[in-house]
Amino acid sequence: MATTESSPFKKIQIQRDDTTFDAYVVGREDAPGIVVIQEWWGVDYEIKNHAVKISQLGTGFKALIPDLYRGKVGLDVAEAQHLMDGLDWQAAVKDIAASVNWLKANGSKKVGVTGFCMGGALSIAGSVLVSEVDAAVAFYGVPSSQLADPAQAKAPVQAHFGELDSFVGFSDVTAAKALEEKLKASGVPHEVHIYTGNAHAFMNRSTDGIQRRKQMGMPDEDEAAVQLAWSRFETWMTRYLSS
Repeated sequence: MATTESSPFKKIQIQRDDTTFDAYVVGREDAPGIVVIQEWWGVDYEIKNHAVKISQLGTGFKALIPDLYRGKVGLDVAEAQHLMDGLDWQAAVKDIAASVNWLKANGSKKVGVTGFCMGGALSIAGSVLVSEVDAAVAFYGVPSSQLADPAQAKAPVQAHFGELDSFVGFSDVTAAKALEEKLKASGVPHEVHIYTGNAHAFMNRSTDGIQRRKQMGMPDEDEAAVQLAWSRFETWMTRYLSS
């Protein structure tokens, strides 16, 4: 594991309303920005891996991870569930908006939003509720109808789901197909991709992440699906964030 001394991230603080939160930034100063939203675990090694990967795709992006849990990280499923249950989702959307605006004020002409699991749902919510978002890519997560209706999306949305995902109503195939119908109604450019033979969180490819998935009953490993999803991600974000 990398030590903090060799971390590629710059830690910053972003203020909104009456709260301040930490965020982690990696990538070229003037590159298009992408807000990268955590899974239910919090800002852990896996979301940082994803942000570093995103910063290196194509001609490069500037990735920013907002710490929605304010420093807390879930080390097991029960803790992660507890943290996600305690999250104020409307406040999280405000954190995302503040992160998008920070990137736009600090060198990024256009800014997208992406996220995984809980963060996938929040990235779709961002495409609906945050007018400054220029594009969204969601991985295996759909927001509740109380939070955001994808039929009201204002930015192009690409979404990725595993065919074997068992989180009913949140990221299973039925949820993916319902999302696709909503996005059709929105009129924004959209793509919904379903990966055969893949379960939830299939993008997590670190040694620790693979082990954690196996403990949760998700033993599938499909490097080809991961590479295809990253390729589609890069194409989408390049198309809509190149100024």
